[in-house]
Amino acid sequence: MAKAIHTMIRVLEEERSVKFYEDAFGLSSAERLDFESFTLVYLSNAENSFELELTINKGRTEAYDLGDGYGHLAFCVDDLAAEHKRFEDAGYAPRKIVDFAPGGETLARFFFVQDPDGYEIEVMQKAGRYH
Repeated sequence: MAKAIHTMIRVLEEERSVKFYEDAFGLSSAERLDFESFTLVYLSNAENSFELELTINKGRTEAYDLGDGYGHLAFCVDDLAAEHKRFEDAGYAPRKIVDFAPGGETLARFFFVQDPDGYEIEVMQKAGRYH
């Protein structure tokens, strides 16, 4: 059986991205590997062993083209409304909270926010299959 261990995104500024993921989602650096042309930073928290790998290519100055293939990263939280307000207060400009209820039954409650490099992140209320 395979186990998912991390997902990787390319970011321009290590410090800015690490601060965002620490402030927004409580992720901290589990390991940092520095190489000649790039740096890898693995972020995680006590909630699980899955990690976010930030790749910083040295010398890169232009934003990455995220294209139309990237979807989003998702986090679930205990109190969606409180997190939404916290994100607003931090200046992260979260989009409005959505109650996804096709057919009248709520399947998910969430909002989206972008990280400093423009990656979409879904923040979901812990419920049902999202816990």
